Amino acid sequence: MTARWFLGFVMFSVLSACSPVTVLNALAPKAGVIETKNVRYAPGDRHDLDIYAPRSEKAAPVVVFIYGGGWKDGNKSEYRFVAAALAARGFLTVVPDYRLFPQVRFPVFLQDNAAAVAWTKANVARYGGDPHRIFLMGHSAGAYNVVMLTLDRQWLGAVGLNPDRDIAGTIGLAGPYDFLPFHDPELEDIFAPAGDLRLSQPITFARGDAPPLFLATGTADTTVLPMNTDHLTAAIRRDGGVAEERLYPGVNHIKIIGAMAGLLHWLAPSMADVAGFLDHYAVRPSNAATDREPVEASMAHR
Repeated sequence: MTARWFLGFVMFSVLSACSPVTVLNALAPKAGVIETKNVRYAPGDRHDLDIYAPRSEKAAPVVVFIYGGGWKDGNKSEYRFVAAALAARGFLTVVPDYRLFPQVRFPVFLQDNAAAVAWTKANVARYGGDPHRIFLMGHSAGAYNVVMLTLDRQWLGAVGLNPDRDIAGTIGLAGPYDFLPFHDPELEDIFAPAGDLRLSQPITFARGDAPPLFLATGTADTTVLPMNTDHLTAAIRRDGGVAEERLYPGVNHIKIIGAMAGLLHWLAPSMADVAGFLDHYAVRPSNAATDREPVEASMAHR
């Protein structure tokens, strides 16, 4: 099946009122993947999650994937193509919903995500996952969320976890990590409860003793500028930490996540690089504070 054929198929689907996401989800792997939908991780609205487990794996490494959408859009059902692709590679993947603006503002979405991680830690073994090898992964606003949970210890600390002990590594795709000053009144509204807006920025909490990070972005991203990834990578490395950076030439904000789908791997090496990072750190103790070997030497850039 060629890339040209698939692009034609997506265009046909769009013209037929079938969205590209619907197509990607429909074509995502099913064989060997056990799907469990709408599991409650906390009381209240938008506190359900979906689980995609590799059928053949026992005590599989775990990825908690947080989707983006500007903290105001998104639904877990839209990301089957990401979760099933990871599960097909042996990573049990959890995709939670969480509350969004205008229902909530900062830091409620972080608190929801932290609750989902705590539920995963406590329950994932029943679904075939290893609670001692939990990774966080997000795209766009979701990348912001997982990096904040990783760097600012208070959010996971509030649910009885410590990122340095309980998170094996964190993956951010096209995330906003250093985006002051705000030029959008809606962003100002979303983050106004922070008071000191510097406390809303992941780069404020950059530290060398954090779990290893993999940070990727596309050079053609005009939604979240690549400097966000550059700045955070430099800050983590300056403090002696592990931050692996990938800049994909000509890739934009959507292609970097779309490329996680099997038929779209040619758009960017997102999946190959993410899987390489996961494979490298999944064989190591989850206490990242005692494990600082960069993945560069073992993960070939694909």
